[in-house]
Amino acid sequence: MTPADQIKEKLASLEVSLKDSLPDMPTLLRDIHRQLKNDPDVVTVLTEEECNILVRGLKKQTATEITTAVLKGGRKGALKNITASDL
Repeated sequence: MTPADQIKEKLASLEVSLKDSLPDMPTLLRDIHRQLKNDPDVVTVLTEEECNILVRGLKKQTATEITTAVLKGGRKGALKNITASDL
């Protein structure tokens, strides 16, 4: 079995662990991290969906949320008052 196949198999297991809230998720994340660190070229063969599984696992493990929304307000008024001399 190639390293890419091993990672894909572990990612499939990670997806099941995420859906069923199984306790082996941290171990799978650690194993995937070690394999990717040892062979970083494997990352290039992962599909977008496989990368998403990994990100979902990391988000759940670290209890963080990756935000993509832009904050509104706040600085627009300050930017209006900037002149060339401020730069």
